[in-house]
Amino acid sequence: QVQLVESGGGLVQAGGSLRLSCAASGRTFSSYFMGWIRQAPGKQRELVAGISSGGKSYYIDAVKGRFTIARDNAKNTVSLQMNSLKPEDTANYYCAVDVNLPATWSLNAMDYWGKGTLVTVSS
Repeated sequence: QVQLVESGGGLVQAGGSLRLSCAASGRTFSSYFMGWIRQAPGKQRELVAGISSGGKSYYIDAVKGRFTIARDNAKNTVSLQMNSLKPEDTANYYCAVDVNLPATWSLNAMDYWGKGTLVTVSS
């Protein structure tokens, strides 16, 4: 059974940092696109950052220069380092994997999802 388990969320003041981690089990995802999606209350989900099997990364403009996505294929994990956090970063953050090839780097193409971890940034 495939499981993605996120950790590292919490409450932080604006300007602070958090590091989210996602551990995958049940299947090896080293060949697939992995991403972090967030959903704030009352807002649509958005693919915040993604990373290809080869390490090519993608970020939305709102987080460029502040967030860094990384993966460890040997450990089947993906992380999101979040610096200079802003109140508008407050959301549930989910890791997800797209097992289609070639990857489409699309939120809607994600096949496996974690249950999410809450990030709250206070002003």
